[in-house]
Amino acid sequence: MDKKNYYITTPIYYPSANFHIGHCYTTIIADAIARYKRLSGYDVFYLTGSDEHGQKIQRKAEEAGVSPKEYVDKIVDNAKDLWKSLDISYDKFIRTTDEEHILCVQKIFKKLYDQGDIYKGEYKGLYCTPCESFWTETQLKDGKCPDCGREVSEVSEEAYFFKLSKYQDKLIKFYEEHPDFIEPESRKNEMINNFIKPGLDDLCVSRTSFDWGVPVTFDDKHVVYVWLDALTNYVSALGYLSDDDSLFKKFWPCDLHIVGKEIVRFHTIIWPIILMALDLPLPKQVFGHGWLIINGGKISKSLGNYRDPREYIEMYGVDAVRYFALREVPFGNDGNFSEEALITRTNGDLANVLGNLVNRTIGMVNKYFGGIVETKKVADVIDDDLINEAISLKKKVDSYMDDLEVSKAIDAIFDLFRRCNKYIDETMPWILAKDEEKKDRLATVLYNLVEAIRIGTVLLQAYLPSTSEKIFHQINTDIKDFDSILEFGKYISGTKVNEPEVLFKRIEEK
Repeated sequence: MDKKNYYITTPIYYPSANFHIGHCYTTIIADAIARYKRLSGYDVFYLTGSDEHGQKIQRKAEEAGVSPKEYVDKIVDNAKDLWKSLDISYDKFIRTTDEEHILCVQKIFKKLYDQGDIYKGEYKGLYCTPCESFWTETQLKDGKCPDCGREVSEVSEEAYFFKLSKYQDKLIKFYEEHPDFIEPESRKNEMINNFIKPGLDDLCVSRTSFDWGVPVTFDDKHVVYVWLDALTNYVSALGYLSDDDSLFKKFWPCDLHIVGKEIVRFHTIIWPIILMALDLPLPKQVFGHGWLIINGGKISKSLGNYRDPREYIEMYGVDAVRYFALREVPFGNDGNFSEEALITRTNGDLANVLGNLVNRTIGMVNKYFGGIVETKKVADVIDDDLINEAISLKKKVDSYMDDLEVSKAIDAIFDLFRRCNKYIDETMPWILAKDEEKKDRLATVLYNLVEAIRIGTVLLQAYLPSTSEKIFHQINTDIKDFDSILEFGKYISGTKVNEPEVLFKRIEEK
């Protein structure tokens, strides 16, 4: 049977030397979903990348005394190193300076121009350079950019425009026919009420006041403006309009765009309309998640609350950082990040629940049976609850993941680990060990624990890959596929476990 295809993307990130934990949130969530789909048997393509053109980059490069390409090359290397540090399993990292992307953007621009969807005019209006966004007077907040709160400037220049307004009714009809296109529901209401109902203005898609961008092939004074350039990455990465479009034919339309709530407008209004104009299928879903914030505010160097995420990884471990991002914040809402909360999660769930469970289970197997895990099938009614929770876990996690409730999915896995700890308290292996006649019962109890740990860890691979591999090594198994957890008892009786190792050390609260 052919594998089902699954295409998932995060936005391409604006090049920044100062990636913070909030930037990592989107990428970690997308990685967990991509890994889970792969483990479920899907052929997954996970795309991320960097958005490297624009006036701000050109200015910063000039200030640094280097070319824009030299400036972004260094920053992109930093981004790739960060994603490697976080165990991000993307299939492709696209750069808007890649030749394949530039050619695709130029072909799309020319196609839209030739069919009358792009026309030349003059832009006069308000522009936020940091966000590279145009705004009307009514959209400003206290006279400033509604996204970043900084000053806007009046600009006037010759420009090409894309007929966004032409497709307004068609977009509304699409929303009505595809109610799950935008999630959560609040984001869709915001798009309709704040942007579509007041009326869509045609979109400025070229600039002449700077030259760091994709050149317009038929008018060398112009470079393509950011959103027609940046959003196109989702199809250019798959070879759209190239000599080899096999990936495009295989994976488009995209199954899931995961974006921060501040750019939902671009992904659910501008991007769908571009695709409509190109007569291409629209993505199946766009999910606009909330932010990770610190003490109710954004994370930034200027606010003094910035720290490179690699510092947290070095101090607490990659899976502690991944776990916090995946577990702490209900997907779609804002979540508060603090080092104290990270420590609490690490000590409570990772060290106490999971680490302690694995350590003492393997310790008892080594102590009472010389490391051999063997079921004697001496069952007790007390086993049923643990076994039932273990074999029903995948169905539960599947349901949460289908609804993108990643926090609930990982918590369900930890519910099984908590149930294992309770099972130890109920069966009291140390008491069974004192009675020679109950040795077979003790062996069965320990087998049940190891098998339940294995089942939970098979699912945990999607979220905490490094920790999962350590657990598999300690219980000495390579039975890691999802099919192996549909029934209880796949762990091979007679296996010798390895020595226990501490998975997570308790952290002293600062």
